[in-house]
Order: sequence, then structure tokens, then C-alpha cells
Amino acid sequence: MPRYEFRCRACGDTFEVNRPMIRAGEPASCPQGHDDTVKLLSTVAVTGRGGAAASGGTPAAGGGGGCCGGACGC
Repeated sequence: MPRYEFRCRACGDTFEVNRPMIRAGEPASCPQGHDDTVKLLSTVAVTGRGGAAASGGTPAAGGGGGCCGGACGC
């Protein structure tokens, strides 16, 4: 389930709310009970292991295309 970050304008507290994407735009009350909150824009960093980027190399060449995969040079 996605996590959305909010900031309370009344007390300045930043908090997170887990809710379905269909309810992403709904307002949220802060843990202190204030209703004047704003949804923050969150960024996501995606990292992983393996592949060309992780090893510092270049990606492997593709097989080509065409009817026979490009190996015959047609």
C-alpha cells in the first residue's frame, strides 16, 4: 500500500499515512488532531544490483532484428 507524506500547517509536524491510491487525494489529520495539512511531493530513488550500471560496464549488445535475428547479415 502506498505511503503519503503530509505536513501540518498548524504545528509543523511531518507525518506519513498509508492508504490505497484511490484515496491519495483525500485530506489527512495530523497526529495532534489538526486538520490544516498539506500533502508533500515525495521523490523515490530506485537502486539495484546487477546489470551494466552496477558493474560500470556497458550493456550487452542486443541480438539484432529481422527474420533471423541478424546473425546472417540479411
